[in-house]
Amino acid sequence: MIALDPLDILLNKDKIVPHYQPIISADKQIVVGYEVFARMLTKNGPQSLGSFFNDESIPDEYRDEIDDVIQNMALERFIESPELYIVLNINMQSLLKDDGDYLMEKLNYYKNRGLLLNRVVLELKEKDYADSYSDIKHLITYIQSTGVNIAIGDVGISSANLERLANLKPNIVKVNVGFLEGDTFPELYRDVLYSLSLLTRKLGSTLLFEGIDNYAKLNFAWRNGSRYYQGYYLGRPKGDFVEPEFCKTKIKKEFHLFIEHERKKIAAQHLLTEKLSLSLKEILKNINMNNNIDEIVFRIAEAMENYTFRVYICDHDGFQQSSNAVKGEHGWILQRETRQKNWSWRPYFIENIVRMDLEKRGILSDLYTDIEKDEMIRTYSHPLQNGLFLFIDIPYSFLYEQDALL
Repeated sequence: MIALDPLDILLNKDKIVPHYQPIISADKQIVVGYEVFARMLTKNGPQSLGSFFNDESIPDEYRDEIDDVIQNMALERFIESPELYIVLNINMQSLLKDDGDYLMEKLNYYKNRGLLLNRVVLELKEKDYADSYSDIKHLITYIQSTGVNIAIGDVGISSANLERLANLKPNIVKVNVGFLEGDTFPELYRDVLYSLSLLTRKLGSTLLFEGIDNYAKLNFAWRNGSRYYQGYYLGRPKGDFVEPEFCKTKIKKEFHLFIEHERKKIAAQHLLTEKLSLSLKEILKNINMNNNIDEIVFRIAEAMENYTFRVYICDHDGFQQSSNAVKGEHGWILQRETRQKNWSWRPYFIENIVRMDLEKRGILSDLYTDIEKDEMIRTYSHPLQNGLFLFIDIPYSFLYEQDALL
């Protein structure tokens, strides 16, 4: 990409134009709005002004001047389509200088000409509110009271302070997956997104995934509860709007593939759960449950060694009653130091204990990272008699060989 000289930009404002990147809704698979980007018309075609706006050596007033040109042109265009959302990137420091008065005067001017303020989205970057949080919180509350929406962008793996995000209560939380490479995603990132998804649901905020540039990232957004999608895989920024249903057929087709894959995974999990349950029932027929608990867990481990690398028994409160039976290089061993460890602090532990108590059947866990092995595993848990519960840890190597269990 050709770097544009800031002076050329400032002296050629007549060559600056907005481009619009479509935002697609998951529920209707149609364009519900556009994010506005600045472009400059050159002999080499439209060039992005992203580096100009991100260059902090350029005084704010110069960047604000170009921003104003783009915003006015875009707002004129959106008056013609008031039902669409318009996403404007905002310089937080410039907004704070006059408590947002200039921007709100501008928006009210266009409101009087037909713009709907509840379709305006002002996007702030997460890093922008790190130093002046209290001032920004007050300003955001005021702006939202006018009907204008606030989006917090660049939220992702760097999102270390969910409490601060929760206090801001944005209308939209934007997650950028553009930096992720390939078709696989770090488990840490999945965990952060899971927390973020729970938080936005509680806040009543909407998730928007941007930077979607391939099939895998669209699938990732779909699986993580994103209501809106944005990225080159769906549509690049262009000088005008696209047809509302321009990618509906494509998305519906891919949703079908996503759903079929999830159905296959759920079926595989049910099949494994049934297989483990039946195997365990046969094994327990030949075990005296009044025997020493370590002898019980050792015999179960030996009998189910094709499925597991670690077996143990806990009580109703999560205290480990048996040693760990662990598969070693030369067979099974007992780790007696693990007795009386408590696992009730683990996510879903108590919920699963209650479920097993009520339903009288085993449960297969989601994928999670085992601390000791540092690999993805699942755990099959099963109710025993006398308020005891059996836990069978299934290694990644087994899951990898089974269709649709990862």
